[in-house]
Order: sequence, then C-alpha cells, then structure tokens
Amino acid sequence: MTVATDVAVRDRHDTGRAGRPAGSGRANPLAGWLFLSPSLLLFAVFILGPFMVGLGMSLFSYDLLTPPKFVGLDNFRRVVEDGLLLHSLRNTFVFAFASMVTHLAGGLLLAIAVNRGINKVLSYFVRTAVFFPFLISWAAVALLWKYVLDPTFGIFSYYLKELSIDPPGWFTDPAWALPSIIGIDFWHTIGYTFLIMLAGLQTVPSEMVEAARCDGANRFQTFFHITLPMMSPTMFFASVITFIGAFQIFDPIQIITRGGPNDSTISVVMYLYQTTFQAFQVGYGSTIALAVFVVIMGVTLLQFWGSRKWVHNA
Repeated sequence: MTVATDVAVRDRHDTGRAGRPAGSGRANPLAGWLFLSPSLLLFAVFILGPFMVGLGMSLFSYDLLTPPKFVGLDNFRRVVEDGLLLHSLRNTFVFAFASMVTHLAGGLLLAIAVNRGINKVLSYFVRTAVFFPFLISWAAVALLWKYVLDPTFGIFSYYLKELSIDPPGWFTDPAWALPSIIGIDFWHTIGYTFLIMLAGLQTVPSEMVEAARCDGANRFQTFFHITLPMMSPTMFFASVITFIGAFQIFDPIQIITRGGPNDSTISVVMYLYQTTFQAFQVGYGSTIALAVFVVIMGVTLLQFWGSRKWVHNA
C-alpha cells in the first residue's frame, strides 16, 4: 500500500508539472515594466530630459532674448580657456576634499565616542545635538554664522576681543574666507556623516573584537586591524556622498560672500549660476554644467576604482 501511495503521489506531481501553462514559472515582463514605469517616467522627465536639452544647448549661443545661434564646439573650447572657471574649479576641489577629510575623521571620532557604552541619556543627547544642525536650512545656517562671525558685532568676535585677540576678517580676508566656509559646512553637515559612521560602527561583529582582545591586541591594534577594515565599506560610502554634495556647494557662498573677496570663495556651481542666470549665457552655462557632471562622474569612478585596494567587503 505504501508503494502504491508513493506512485500515486509521484504521478500527480508529474501531471501537475506537465500540465502547468508555459511561462507560468517566469515573471511577467509586462508587469515588471509597469512597476518600473513611474520611476522611469520621473527619470526621463527630470533627469534624462534636462540632460539631453543641456547637451543640445551646449552647441548653441543663446541669451534668452535672441534666437539660438549654432556655434558647434566653441563653448567647449571656451571652457578650457576660461581662467575664472578653472579658478572656481580649484576652489571647489579644495572645499570638497577638505570637507571629505574633515567629515570622515570627525564623523568617525564622534561615532566612536558615542558608541563606547556611555549613559543612554547622554548618548541620545549627543546624537540629537550633533544631528540637529543638519535639519536647519542652508539659508538659516548661513545667516546665523554670518552674524556670529561678523568682525564688528559678532558674538565670536566679541569674545575674541575680550581675550585680547584681534579677530580676522572671516569673510573679508581671502586667506580666511574659504576656510570659514569649510568650517560652517562641517558644523552644518557633520551630523549626517556621524550617523552613517555610527551605524557602520555598530555592525562590526563584537565576536571579532573580543577574539582580538583575547589574543592580546590592545585598543589601537583592535581598532586599526579589526574595526577600521570592517568599517571601510561605510567610509567609502560616506566619502562618495560627501564629495558629491560638497562639490555642488552654493548656498552659503551665495549668501555670505557671493564668491568674494577677490573670487577666493567662488565655486563652480556659483560660477554656473552667474553665467546662466545673471549674464544670460545659457549655451555656455549648459557647457559648464556638463563639465561639472563629467568631473563629478570622473572622481566618483576614480573612488570606485581605488576602493578595490582598501575596502574590505565581508
């Protein structure tokens, strides 16, 4: 009876498999495209469409007032020869790399300090205090620090004078203007990097740390040989996101210094804004936008290529 039952079950299974409609085991491609269609539509309208229009406009000279004039690759030749554009790119690279280094180091140190088993109430307070500035708009942050660092009636400058220290021209001295903007950006956005680092730090297996301690490794050896390699994917993600965001810096520079003094703080996005919306050189502005895209994509690809040498994937 057992043999007969097994045969019946096998026959029923084979019959069901043979009688299954063709293609029922595969996903319906039409359903997949329907699910993707909202995202594809948004991508086409707000990303791919403007990109193609910008690519086309880069071949024309257009000022919004007269009909576009085809100039071919003249705008691209002008990009290479534009001294102010190259200067703004240099400023932007300095800002972006300084922001990336300070955010990675500062965010990691803050995450380590909070993650070391301190009081839960204190830990919650520190997390909130560090992340809260990130929730404030750039306009409010820029106006706040423009007042705080004002050399005449700013709060920070006032206390420096009380200590018999002559405050520098934070935003009027070319030597101090860009470092001041870098410091303001750090205060405003370090909370985001801090949370990324804290999340990555909490994914480090405690078993590996304990095993290293049992083998005689001290805290520094454990950090550099266990924690840091395990944190490398998180640090890579933070470095890419930080660089892309920093390279597009515009708001604090526009509000506080407007690119001055002597173009010491002008960024490439601000130069793009001035060229397109103040000088009405739409065709050349489109070319600058494409140049910014190429630079960001190139640096990002370079970061991905370099990550193969230092990022340790579990």
